[in-house]
Amino acid sequence: MTALHDPLTLPSGRVLPNRIMKPALSEGLGDKQNAPDGRLEQLYRTWSRGGYGLAITGNVMIDRTQLGEPGNIVIEDERHLSALSRWAKATQDAGVPIWAQLNHPGRQANPLDIGHTPVAPSPIPLGLPGASTPRELTHSEIEDIIERFATAAAVCETAGFDGVQVHGAHGYLVAQFLSPLSNQRTDAWGGDPERRRRFVLEVVRRIRTRVTPGFSVGIKLNSADFQRGGFTEGESRDVVAALAKEEIDLIEISGGSYEQPAMMGTAAAGTRAREAYFLEYARTVRSLVGDVPLAVTGGFRSRAGMATAIADGECDVVGIGRPSATTPDAADAILSGRAETVVSHQVRAGLRRVLAKVTDLKTLDGILELSWHTDQLHRLGSGLEPDLARGRLATAIAMIRRNGRMSFRPKRGGSS
Repeated sequence: MTALHDPLTLPSGRVLPNRIMKPALSEGLGDKQNAPDGRLEQLYRTWSRGGYGLAITGNVMIDRTQLGEPGNIVIEDERHLSALSRWAKATQDAGVPIWAQLNHPGRQANPLDIGHTPVAPSPIPLGLPGASTPRELTHSEIEDIIERFATAAAVCETAGFDGVQVHGAHGYLVAQFLSPLSNQRTDAWGGDPERRRRFVLEVVRRIRTRVTPGFSVGIKLNSADFQRGGFTEGESRDVVAALAKEEIDLIEISGGSYEQPAMMGTAAAGTRAREAYFLEYARTVRSLVGDVPLAVTGGFRSRAGMATAIADGECDVVGIGRPSATTPDAADAILSGRAETVVSHQVRAGLRRVLAKVTDLKTLDGILELSWHTDQLHRLGSGLEPDLARGRLATAIAMIRRNGRMSFRPKRGGSS
C-alpha cells in the first residue's frame, strides 16, 4: 500500500518527496511593482521546514492590468527574474519542490485595483451585490491571454521553479470559460461543453510548447461550481479526461466559486464528516486519468483520513491549506506522528441577528475567515509566530486597510 511518506514520480519525471502538499493560499505579499519581496521568501522558507512534498504559490497573475486583489504577484516578462529566483530557492534549498500558480481573474478582478471594467467570456456579472458587468473578450484578446499563460510559465522555468499550476477553479477566468452560467458565447470558445473547454486545453497546450519536457504542469479544477445550471460533475469529468491526454503532471480537485464557496467548507454535512469535501468526486475520475496523479484539497485534517485516502488509491496527494497558515509545519507533524490532526480555525462575524438582516452571513463569514488567514500569512512573512487570538475586529480593520471598500467582496484563491 502507498503511504503518505512515499515519494511520487510525476509524468514529467520530477519526484515529489512525499504525498502532502501545501496548496495555493493567496498571500497578497507583492510589492508596489507586483514583484515578490523578502516577506514571501521568509514565508516560503518557513513552509520549507514544514515537511511538505510540494509547495504551490498563491495567485500569480499573468497581466498587471487584471488583478484579483492588492499584493498579487504578476509575471508578464523577465523584469523580476532575480526576485522570482530567490522565491523559488526559498523552498528548494530545503528539498521542497515549488510550483507557481498562474491565474487570470476575469470578472473577479478588483475594479479599484485595475481602474477599468473587468473582462470575461461573456458580459455576465458575478451574482454578488455590487458586482460590475464585465466586458466580453474578443477572439484576439483570448489568444493574447493564452500566450500570456505560456509566457509566464516560461519565465517561471527560467527563474528556477519546478513547475506551474493553472488555476482552473473557484470562479476565475478558466472556470468562467467552463461554466455555461458565465460563458454564453456561441463562437469557437463557447456554445457547448466541448467548445467551453477549448480555452483550458489551449492554455495547457501552449504552456507545453514553451517549457521543457521535465518542467511540471498541473491544474486546479472544480469538481463542480455547485450552482443550478452551472458547471456540473459530468462536464468536469469530461474536462479531466481531455486534460489527461495533454501531458499534465497533477490534477488538483477542488470545487465551488465565491458565489457558492464549497472550497471553504460549506459542503454537505455527510461529506464534511468524512473530511475531504471532494474525495467522492475524485473516485469517479480515477479511471479517466490513467497515470496522471490526482490531488485532493479541502477538509483533510486527520492523519488517519489522509493515510486512508492515499492507501486506498482515492488520490495520490493530499493538500493541507488553511491549517498551514497557523501550523506551518503541518505536514511534518502528520508524517512524524507528532499530531493525529491539524487544526483549522474558524472566524465568524459578530452581531449576527443584526447583520443577517442586511447581508448574507455565509459570505461575510467566508470573507472574514480568508482575511484572518491572510493576516497569519503576513505575520509568518514578517518572521512572527501566528496570532491565534487575533479577533474579528482586528481582522476587519486589516482587511479594509489592504483592500479599501472592496474588502467585503470575496476575491481570493485560498484553499481549505
